[in-house]
Amino acid sequence: MKDLASITGVKKTIDEFELGPIDLTIEPGTITALIGNNGSGKSTILKLMMHLAKADQGSIQIFDTSVGGQDESWKNHISYQPQTVVGWNAFTGKTLKSFIAPLYPDWDENLFNQMAEALNIPLNKRFGKLSQGVQQKLNLALTLPRNTPILLLDEPTASIDIPSKKIIIDLLTDWMDQGERAIVMASHQSEDIMKLADYLSVLKNGKMVGTFEKETLKESHTRYWMKDELPAAAVPGEIAREQQMIISNDPEAAEKYFSENNLICMDAAKLDLDEIIAILLS
Repeated sequence: MKDLASITGVKKTIDEFELGPIDLTIEPGTITALIGNNGSGKSTILKLMMHLAKADQGSIQIFDTSVGGQDESWKNHISYQPQTVVGWNAFTGKTLKSFIAPLYPDWDENLFNQMAEALNIPLNKRFGKLSQGVQQKLNLALTLPRNTPILLLDEPTASIDIPSKKIIIDLLTDWMDQGERAIVMASHQSEDIMKLADYLSVLKNGKMVGTFEKETLKESHTRYWMKDELPAAAVPGEIAREQQMIISNDPEAAEKYFSENNLICMDAAKLDLDEIIAILLS
């Protein structure tokens, strides 16, 4: 299948912050989570994809069309939910929908109404009078029904209550099942990442640590408790040790090493995704 979007060698400097080089490919049928500490560049990548910020170097392609070029047809294929919106406070949800829906030929009115009902969004109340969590729900309800093949979400479940998070995750899962679509989301919410993401693109201080297939990453880090203290030599894949405990990101090689060197493993456990991300960002 043809890629829906690609980012190649993109760099961006904002004041003292330097992002990049960033290389990222978005395939149909995938959800990619941008992971990193605050200020690592996650939101900036989404803004660059929407041409709300201009890259200093590199290229971004949406449906084989250069973002920022004279041909703006790429805009028909992508939707963006920012973390915060400006200029909406005076308008009700119903009015905002009347502004946005006509701009998108595949707007799904049924989905919008379903989301408003399921998430208890008061459509006749002004946006500025809504709580932060309800604003976030309305923001998403005005984005998902646009039905563009690419959906960019910046912290989509921030400030949202736990029951509503489950509803949103189910809605996004159903939306992905309806065609060759892709989601790119910036998120700190590990539960969302666990349930939704296929790939994790990890950023540290503006640099790309790497893009990892989530399930492969979860299987690649193991903590071992050994019967005796470990030898001074490093174990294959070793990334941390403490007395008789060791963490390896190459379990197969580590276990072969234990066997060859008569080292007895008393117990072993896979690391949680949160722990793995913390290691990648350390």
